[in-house]
Amino acid sequence: MAKEATEPGDKREYRMEELARAAGITVRTVRFYRERGLIKPPRREGRLAWYDETHLARLHTIAALLERGHTLTGISELSEAFDRGRDVGELLGLGEPTEETPVRLSATELADHFAGEVTPENLQAALDLGYLGTDGEEIVHISRRLLEVSAALVREGIPLAEVLAAAARVREHADAMATLFTELILAHGTEKDAHRLRPLAKSVVEAELSMAMDRKLTTPPHS
Repeated sequence: MAKEATEPGDKREYRMEELARAAGITVRTVRFYRERGLIKPPRREGRLAWYDETHLARLHTIAALLERGHTLTGISELSEAFDRGRDVGELLGLGEPTEETPVRLSATELADHFAGEVTPENLQAALDLGYLGTDGEEIVHISRRLLEVSAALVREGIPLAEVLAAAARVREHADAMATLFTELILAHGTEKDAHRLRPLAKSVVEAELSMAMDRKLTTPPHS
């Protein structure tokens, strides 16, 4: 019989048969997924094996990804990448971004944003950039704005791998510009001034980028 949560924060636990029934699959399938490493080992209590809600969530994720055409090998590789990824606490560091809104997603929701493009390589690139972190079975994207822009570029036909490669280069330039403006403001003011004046720095960067795009798009390519 399943163990019900008795205290706030406690997790409900299931025997393998109960877990399979809750997930709508067979015990044999649960055992197969466990042997393939698609779900984590259960908690052992003597001869009893107990599974919890994270196992059930992972089984629902596997089913959803299979429906979307992912193979078990691909799902296994994605799971390994997630398990190697940083958790949400490390992703957010000292606190949530002051102007960006983090987004919580399931693995299937992430796959829906980037249909066919969520590969282990792209996932690892996003994890390395610090775009993604994990919180149990949930994925946390550091910025709703970056998530939506990245998805829009992919819908326009730009491969996600190239979007992420460009993002890595943008990160280098953004860090350099942030250093320039921070040092400029701190040379004549305080850290409080730097926070207050950051919209001015952003306006300079946006205006320069706009003019640079104008120059690139109106200048004939070299023959």
